[in-house]
Amino acid sequence: MNSKKHYSSETSRSSDIQPLKEGISALLRAYRLQGKLNEVTVVSSWERVMGKAVALKTQQLYVSNNKLFVRLSSAPLKHELVMAKTRVLELINAEVGEEVVKEVVFL
Repeated sequence: MNSKKHYSSETSRSSDIQPLKEGISALLRAYRLQGKLNEVTVVSSWERVMGKAVALKTQQLYVSNNKLFVRLSSAPLKHELVMAKTRVLELINAEVGEEVVKEVVFL
């Protein structure tokens, strides 16, 4: 008598299968990279969120300690964006899908 159990590969592996998005998210959490990825997303989406005119006058853009630092080449634009700082913050965080930036600093 042969008492081997036959498992179909379909049923035995089904509990290990997860969508790629969930797998990548789990990997980012495991290596603590999600925060850095969000910061990179903020910087890379600046032109899309703020528009080409603002992007052309942006000299430097980086995130550090949940603060977005923006160096602009135009004083009038800087003044305008300082007045709309809260809206800029909302737009950036909405683009990423979570609160990555808590403050915007215009240099």
